[in-house]
Amino acid sequence: MSDLDDLLEQEFPVERNFRYLNHAAVAPWPLRTGNAVRAFAAQNVDMGARDYNDWVETEQGLRRRLAALVHAPSPDDIALTKNTSEALSMVAHGFPWNDGDNVVIAAEEFPSNRIVWESLAGRGVTTRPVTLTGVDDPETALLAAIDGRTRILAVSSVQYGLGLRVKLKKLGAACRARGVAFCVDAIQGLGVFDHNVQAANIDFLMADAHKWLLGPEGIAVFYCSAAWREKLTLHEYGWHMVEDLYDFERRAWRPARSARRFECGSPNMLGIHALSASLSLFEEIGLPVIEKRVLARAEYLFEIIKQYPDLELLSDPRPGRYAGIVTFRHRRHAVDKLYDALRGQNVVCVPRGGGIRFSPHCYTRIETLQEALEIANLS
Repeated sequence: MSDLDDLLEQEFPVERNFRYLNHAAVAPWPLRTGNAVRAFAAQNVDMGARDYNDWVETEQGLRRRLAALVHAPSPDDIALTKNTSEALSMVAHGFPWNDGDNVVIAAEEFPSNRIVWESLAGRGVTTRPVTLTGVDDPETALLAAIDGRTRILAVSSVQYGLGLRVKLKKLGAACRARGVAFCVDAIQGLGVFDHNVQAANIDFLMADAHKWLLGPEGIAVFYCSAAWREKLTLHEYGWHMVEDLYDFERRAWRPARSARRFECGSPNMLGIHALSASLSLFEEIGLPVIEKRVLARAEYLFEIIKQYPDLELLSDPRPGRYAGIVTFRHRRHAVDKLYDALRGQNVVCVPRGGGIRFSPHCYTRIETLQEALEIANLS
């Protein structure tokens, strides 16, 4: 066993009791993250917020870590929101729309990246869904739907159902050339492969911590480019979003120049400590290594599924078109029956995209994948 395998075995004891293939839903925490939360809780119990200034430094450190993760020009470009949906709503309902504008999305988007745009119908904004499943060139299909009234292209870097991965640089370059804002829901890709907001000309990027980033629910990263920060109308106000933070006696106020302007109230310090601990593991291993290991596990699933005539792969196995999600179905049995069989054998997964969705992470043992597919075969 390599040093890395030994480290991952220590960090993820969940593997001892479950075949955990559900990181595209809610991921287990690394051991270090649980330890960080326990330590933070003990500190609160024993001494309250005596060391609040240290907590603020952890908060600022998390912004620096997240800025580095997405290649943002500055930590000032990073806001800490409650979840992906909140960040998407800040963009959708803060954007300077005109009656008759439209936004282009993928038809297969998770509700968070669909409902938020459809909610703009009362303001005269039309949502244009584009089907990507079974399309040879998803980027061309998305760009073909853009017209002179398109203001935003909003797409997930990896689709939640079948795991289709889109080419962010191609989409971003085309959006920049056409004067269309580019919004990326990165929740199913961030933590697996590189998301470079500068290289891909991404204007807005958001992602929850509780999936591939191996963190808790209740905290998310929201990148907003400097060019757009003051163009988004704010709808939430409070003490934490002002420029002169901690000057509580000041009567005159203005929104922070940084992305903190999107954070109206007290930060989620518990989530901040937890996510900081999770990201330390990514930094220790290195994202390229994590990507290589996750993709290798997806590729292994592709190959084994081919060996079972009763199993049908639904995900796109073309290189560059997948990340960590592999979805399949049984040719002779309903999805519900297959799901019940897997759950009964401690395989943690979910029905999605018309089949069963497996989503292994970098620590998942190859033996786990083999055992799970043997159960799924229902022979």
